[in-house]
Amino acid sequence: MNTYLDCIPCLLRQSLEAARNVTGDTRIHELVVRDVLRMAAELDLDRPPPFTAQAIHRRLRELTRVQDPYQAAKTRFNSLALAALPELSELVRQAEDPLRAAAICAVAANAIDMGVASAITDAEVRAALRGPPKEPVHGDWEGFLAAAAEAKDILYLADNAGEIAVDRLVVEALGAERVTVAVRGAPVLNDATLADAKDVGMLELVRVIDNGSDAPGTILDDCSSDFRERFDRADLVIAKGQGNFESLSGAGRDIAFWFKVKCPVVGHQVGLPVGTLALLAPTELRSTGWREVP
Repeated sequence: MNTYLDCIPCLLRQSLEAARNVTGDTRIHELVVRDVLRMAAELDLDRPPPFTAQAIHRRLRELTRVQDPYQAAKTRFNSLALAALPELSELVRQAEDPLRAAAICAVAANAIDMGVASAITDAEVRAALRGPPKEPVHGDWEGFLAAAAEAKDILYLADNAGEIAVDRLVVEALGAERVTVAVRGAPVLNDATLADAKDVGMLELVRVIDNGSDAPGTILDDCSSDFRERFDRADLVIAKGQGNFESLSGAGRDIAFWFKVKCPVVGHQVGLPVGTLALLAPTELRSTGWREVP
């Protein structure tokens, strides 16, 4: 997905909120905002929004000398999600289609995203972890099931801390022996890293790798060669979150995109209202003629 002019004020907002989240030093707030304004003047609109967000958060870490500004929040989200997991697990166990129930719960948990809101309360996290979710669900589920049935090698791209605990339910329903979970290679926003995967017990369940990148998405040319090889050879790729959709929707292969629609630009791209839980099958964007809209 390209970067649109509508993305620029959102990136500016995100940068200021992130700076305020890390430090009370107003001089750093100003430096970050001025840097982002300079970036905006030279922005390559052909690159996805996570490309610019990566540069913003690198600069923020450089100015504050804090390598994981969201660590405390991620620990809190993981703890809240683990507390909710037994109830969600029982909901999935009793469902007529356990895999679909697990997928819906995991996508509802995609609301735990500090790229959209810099401050997320415990109540908001618990609301994202309730079951069954009340948000509308969209996607060609039969198309996804057909792709999953044929896949012997599934690559599951995780998104956020907290959310990754609920992803365990999907991994279990798919069959952990054929799944590899991928996380970010370094801290950015509240995106999940290997440390978060360990915190929620994912390492004990399934193989987990990192992508070698600190972008809040999956920018393939910034990822490690090992990750790219794994991405290319997977029979099925499931990409969680808007950042992964933004960075991989033009990746040249079919991908199942699972995310909560949180912004009008992304909603416009997929033809869905904000708030929808999108469970897009691997061929769904291609079969519906999805394309970048000027």
